[in-house]
Amino acid sequence: MGLGDRLKSWFIIEEGTTSKTTKTQKTKSTSGKNTSAAKSSATKATNTNESKGAAGQVTDKFMSILLAAMDKNNLDGFDYLEFKQSLKNLENMPMDEKTRYQSAFAMAKTMKVTPEHLVKTADHYVAILQQEEQKFGQALAAQRSKQIGGREQQMADLEKGIKAKAEQIKRLTQEIEADQKTLATMKEEISGAVVKVETTKNNFVASFNSLVAHIQKDIDNMKKYLK
Repeated sequence: MGLGDRLKSWFIIEEGTTSKTTKTQKTKSTSGKNTSAAKSSATKATNTNESKGAAGQVTDKFMSILLAAMDKNNLDGFDYLEFKQSLKNLENMPMDEKTRYQSAFAMAKTMKVTPEHLVKTADHYVAILQQEEQKFGQALAAQRSKQIGGREQQMADLEKGIKAKAEQIKRLTQEIEADQKTLATMKEEISGAVVKVETTKNNFVASFNSLVAHIQKDIDNMKKYLK
């Protein structure tokens, strides 16, 4: 089994081992200020996830990436990772947490390893993980800009276009209503004009017929009486 696989077996907690998870969290709490900062970042990330969606879950993909970074930056000699292995080996032994840590450290002491050295090297790995967090944040920002930012701009453009079209529809509707009123007025005016024209025509025809009839009567009488 390679170091990467062994690291995974040391840090990945199986379901149903809540007490072991708690122990791992307590182990990490001894790593000083960097560990506290990492916890703070994790808390912020959890809060962000809860505010924007489902809470995050530990995935094999990201654990593999993070553990690979630790493996790549593994320090020489007996350090936190070797101490972690010792703790893992004692995990199923009938002893409390304090005894387990002291037992793992007993072997480290034979190699002249101090608690300060273990904490310092643990801080080293926390710093490595924080570098991965920064790289992930940069990659995430790039993906957000590519997949979300561009679409947000498209949405803004669509909203702007919809608003402009809505205003255009409103303007055209007002123009149509005004034209309809003008059309109705014109129809009324035309109807009145038609009646007026027809009346004028009828009056002319009546006058014409009356006058022509009188003249025609005179013509007929002149032909009849004047010889």
